[in-house]
Amino acid sequence: MAINTTLNTANSAYFNKQFYDKKLLETAKTRLVHASFGQKRSIPRHGGKRVEFRKYNLFTPDVDALTLVEGVTPEGQSLSQSDVEAEVSQYGAYVEVSDLLDLTAYDEVLADSAELLGEQLGTVIEWVTRDAMCATTNVQYANGKEDRNELDGDCVLTVDEIRKAVRTLKKNKARMFTTAIDGSVRRPHFVCICSPDATYDLQNDPLWQDVSKYSNAEQIYSGEIGRLFGVVFVESTEAKVYHQTIWNLTRQSANSTTNTIPLRNAPTPEQLKYLSTPGNFVYIAGAELTITGFNETTNTLTVAENVTYSLNAAVYTDDAGAITTNYRERDVHATLVFGADAYGVIDVDGSGTMETIIKPHGSEGSGDPLNQRATVGAKVAAYAAKILNPLWIVRIEHAVSE
Repeated sequence: MAINTTLNTANSAYFNKQFYDKKLLETAKTRLVHASFGQKRSIPRHGGKRVEFRKYNLFTPDVDALTLVEGVTPEGQSLSQSDVEAEVSQYGAYVEVSDLLDLTAYDEVLADSAELLGEQLGTVIEWVTRDAMCATTNVQYANGKEDRNELDGDCVLTVDEIRKAVRTLKKNKARMFTTAIDGSVRRPHFVCICSPDATYDLQNDPLWQDVSKYSNAEQIYSGEIGRLFGVVFVESTEAKVYHQTIWNLTRQSANSTTNTIPLRNAPTPEQLKYLSTPGNFVYIAGAELTITGFNETTNTLTVAENVTYSLNAAVYTDDAGAITTNYRERDVHATLVFGADAYGVIDVDGSGTMETIIKPHGSEGSGDPLNQRATVGAKVAAYAAKILNPLWIVRIEHAVSE
């Protein structure tokens, strides 16, 4: 009986794995907005770490060259392709489940862990895809501004900004989407991914058309909230927001000109990474300073230049919107408007690259002699995102209403 009980427990863990995989993917999909609209590729096993996206190069229109001469067969043209390569990376995490925690709620603990890991991995995949899309050089600053630092409270997302982006895409001959993600036919459209703050501003316009007002029944995208001027809007909580990376205060005044700056507030992990990277820049009262090092123990920044500063002087970066007070900068939101095949992604669902990995109690053998530890992990075996046609995606940078 003991052998059968052990076998049944093992078999139960094995057969339940399919449920946990499904749980992981379903949870992750709630976050996969940016990753949903890219041209998808799968990587076959033993296919290497790089994936190749190909596109045909357009023929050059030339009136003289294409004018036919009666009775004369012209020379043929050759097809040519451009290749865009992307290198895949792996992402993953796991949690340990003790036998005591697991004693009365084995399935619930693993299912909840899978859900949390799915949320975490889904967000990471969104960030990777979003940041790849935002790397486009096709940038439009709201309200006619020419730089991110100029974006103030009047530079919110408006209908006119969407119209400008559509004009840009049309002039660049961007292809429109004609099908939904599930393959069903839709009216030709571009797609816009924006933050809830951005849609809040857009919905003030009387021309805005909510999903509930669509005249024709269509298969809508998950997260779709409306349509305007041939653009379908899909909302994402993970839309890109450019925050001011560093804003801090000096802990003491400089007795003389110096290149060391004690900071009042301990940096966050993101800020610590920035401050610990030589060559990055910070500012004090408009003076640009080059970082050479950061002492985490004393919370002291070292810069290449000598500087004189006062107590509680602002130490900041100049990488967000317009300055408000005491060198704090306004957050800037990135709204993406794009056509079909503007970017490519690895097909997480199709290639089965997202999976849960369950190690039951005692699976470590002598490494877990009292069967005290089980783990549930989640892994994306290979993923990448890459812009394929830079002119077919527009990044609108703007402020939002408070």
